[in-house]
Amino acid sequence: MPVVALVVDDSMVIRHTVCRFLEERGFAVEAASNGMEALDILKRVQPALVITDMQMPAMSGSELISALKDKPHTAAIPIVILTGRSSGFDQSEKRAEFTIFKDIDIQEQLEKALSAVSATTAKAQSAKRGS
Repeated sequence: MPVVALVVDDSMVIRHTVCRFLEERGFAVEAASNGMEALDILKRVQPALVITDMQMPAMSGSELISALKDKPHTAAIPIVILTGRSSGFDQSEKRAEFTIFKDIDIQEQLEKALSAVSATTAKAQSAKRGS
């Protein structure tokens, strides 16, 4: 059974690019165009990874992250932020494992993000087994 990733971005082009990248690496991908749609998807799917834009209509990425972190069953899901450098994104955002900038080679950054998230997840699972 493939690992599920949730991609949340109001840009159809970015969603398609990120979804295709993840599918090529064996992920099953769910996609949403804003945080509200993402929360609806989370009622039926438990993703292993969430990649979210920060500036979206209906519910921003920051609001989505807050909603995820507030619920015990979604609080530990690794989050990758996807944003534009000129968006005014607050670099002090610490609730995500990785940040990707849309205006730099997205695929190269996604490779780095997946490696970082995989390493973090492996350490957390190892720590759980040791306790």
